[in-house]
Amino acid sequence: MGFIFAYLIFYLTIVIFTTYVMLGIHSALSLRKYLRKNSYVNYNSLVLSPLSPKITIIAPAFNESKTIIDNVRTLISLYYNNFEVIIVNDGSTDNTFDKIRDAYDLVRVNYYFDYRIPCERIRGVYKSKDPAYNRLTVIDKNNGGKADSLNAGINISRSNLIVSIDADSIIEPDSILKLVKPFLEEKEKKVIGTGGVIRIVNSCDIERGHIREIHLPASFLPRLQVLDYTRAFLLGRMAWSHLDGLMLISGAMGMFDRETLIKAGGYSTKTVGEDMELVLRMRRYMAEHNENYEVTYIPDPLCWTEVPSDLKSMRKQRTRWTRGLIESLWAHRRMLFNRRYGRLGILGYPYWLLFEWASPLIAFMGFVYTIYLVITGSLNLPFFLLLFLFVYTFAVSLSTWAVLFEEITFHKYRKKRDVLRLIGTALIEPFFYPVHTYFAVRGNLEVMRGKKGWGKAERSGFQKKQSGKTA
Repeated sequence: MGFIFAYLIFYLTIVIFTTYVMLGIHSALSLRKYLRKNSYVNYNSLVLSPLSPKITIIAPAFNESKTIIDNVRTLISLYYNNFEVIIVNDGSTDNTFDKIRDAYDLVRVNYYFDYRIPCERIRGVYKSKDPAYNRLTVIDKNNGGKADSLNAGINISRSNLIVSIDADSIIEPDSILKLVKPFLEEKEKKVIGTGGVIRIVNSCDIERGHIREIHLPASFLPRLQVLDYTRAFLLGRMAWSHLDGLMLISGAMGMFDRETLIKAGGYSTKTVGEDMELVLRMRRYMAEHNENYEVTYIPDPLCWTEVPSDLKSMRKQRTRWTRGLIESLWAHRRMLFNRRYGRLGILGYPYWLLFEWASPLIAFMGFVYTIYLVITGSLNLPFFLLLFLFVYTFAVSLSTWAVLFEEITFHKYRKKRDVLRLIGTALIEPFFYPVHTYFAVRGNLEVMRGKKGWGKAERSGFQKKQSGKTA
């Protein structure tokens, strides 16, 4: 029995790794095609054109007093000519709202809107008395969570296109231009959503809401997450976008067609994975109404966000991701191998079910079984060492491939030392996999116990450096 289980794990590992290689190759070819196609694009024409669609950027904020002023400053200075920014204060218990009100001289205004999507009561809508900030609108509402805040912003919005972001993120100045481009150039299909690459801002030099200089995170945990994000965005989502199986646009930043979003029911407040669940529900709505549509992915770095720098905060984040994944997959389980939903049902959904949900559980069973073999003295040491060497070599190779490919294409880390440190981190990362597995298993247990809510993770706030010292 043990012999059969060992070889089952071995063959499953080969299947998983083969899939990763195929996705990586597909992503590389798709990215090369994208870069070649966009090398001649003049984004300034979109800025100058009076036909550029109006866009609303919605940023929920709950207890974001450490970074809120810099973030608002970044948002209202984005490189686009026709947009508005809606900050949704989701019943913050700190001085987030007071900071915005004082910094931008806000006053309450009469504002007509309809609750097209249910949300918690909106207590007031505020605008600045300074004409320089006429793009800015601030909503003060009862606490309802991130999804509820985004729904409130959608109700207030007057634009056809919605950009949802995290209030603690820093946006690249030209990100809106790159996100809106697929909506303008696609003629045969209706684009309902676009997303892009999310990068990690930890240890970068930040001044007045803008990145002065990009650095690799100084701490080990954020560096691990740089590898994780690079693999996920550069080698994963690019391929799934081209295969029409993309089922996630990161909640840190994404652009959506407002009417389709409203018809699909808006963001769900019943899951902690509202970003994945929304994309699945919008795609289901379009497929079930026989609409020709597309969800696209932009491989350019568009947004920078702070990631957890301690294990406790990272555990809360990763267990929440697992809960959101399970809730989304279960809510849309009818899509599994259903041809009505195209490649999303045949390829995308099964991939997330097997590789994102089931794989950590299988890995956990493998760890437990290995410990059992060690205790009973039944471990086949040559086979174990062969499997370990195979897994370790592949994991390091995949991460190194992602790092080098990113440097060849976008080259965000200018110092060779940063790249070498990142590759060095890739050599250590496989020994951290049991921790990731524990987070995934714990997330499954939390679902079984019926745990709800996001939990609270402490943020250090964006840092800026002056004369070599952190201010």
